[in-house]
Amino acid sequence: MRPITAAAASVVAALVLTSCGGAGDGGPSATPVTSTPSPVMVTSFPDLPAPTGEPDLPGIATAAPGAPGAVGRIPGPFDDRFRLGEVTFDGEHVVGSIEITSDVSDLLELQVLAGFYDASGTLIGRGRFTHHLDEGAHHEEGPPSEHETFTIAVPRKLRGTAVTAAVGVPVLVNE
Repeated sequence: MRPITAAAASVVAALVLTSCGGAGDGGPSATPVTSTPSPVMVTSFPDLPAPTGEPDLPGIATAAPGAPGAVGRIPGPFDDRFRLGEVTFDGEHVVGSIEITSDVSDLLELQVLAGFYDASGTLIGRGRFTHHLDEGAHHEEGPPSEHETFTIAVPRKLRGTAVTAAVGVPVLVNE
């Protein structure tokens, strides 16, 4: 084994100090240390499939009201948290309102799903209204907004064939 010379020891010491940010002062002569971000934690639930696409309601296929122009109701997981106001259907739009009854906070997320049905009561398409809280318009003062109106247009390709509609709420988030 060969002895380490003073010059070799100086080079090793300089490399160690450089990789540690110089002489410890972190000054401008220090070489920037690059770091690799830590990997993101990934979790999975083996018995729970990841959702794909927009949320749906299981009863949408059978929720068709009988009379032309009528609007039915599709049961959903949040039905005990809101009251549906009057809802109308004119063949081109479903228009209505929702009053949140469960909490006294601003409405963060809301999605109203409409099913459109032909004269035989067959589901022929869907439409959606989505509300996202606008943080820029949010004010800390005063009572929270618990009322939301919605309008859902019949998809263009279904106009003239959609005779009835039904609505439900697959997404409702408030504090």
